[in-house]
Amino acid sequence: MQAGERRINIYLVLGATCSAIAALAHLGCIIFGADWYRFFGAGEQMAQMAEQGLWYPSVVTAIIVVILAIWSLYGLSGAKAIIKLPLLKFALVVISLIYLTRGVAFVAIMPMFPGNSLSFWLVSSGICFIIGTFYAIGTYQNWQYLSGKTA
Repeated sequence: MQAGERRINIYLVLGATCSAIAALAHLGCIIFGADWYRFFGAGEQMAQMAEQGLWYPSVVTAIIVVILAIWSLYGLSGAKAIIKLPLLKFALVVISLIYLTRGVAFVAIMPMFPGNSLSFWLVSSGICFIIGTFYAIGTYQNWQYLSGKTA
């Protein structure tokens, strides 16, 4: 690799891509409504509120869309695919931990969302764990860059 050449980190690109896809899937729930909430296992209560035209499902889901989009940008930034964002190292560590925690701690949070199916919890938790692993490996690999020690 030549001096000044930027090598893009594939794990952070994968994590960012998965976060972007998740953001789009959540956006689809807002646009397409109750059937999408049901398909993705968000629970019958959320689906019924969406059918009734209540604001709650759309607002909660929009917040998730924004968070996932920001996480995607931080993944791309850490991968060196876009400009270096503020608090990059801290953000990537936190994103990794949130995804990994969500992936393994779903049993503890299941009772808070009784309308979600077991399939939802198993699939979404597995996906979160994989995404968290992408972010964690990529963050580890680019630690010097994230610490400002290399270009």
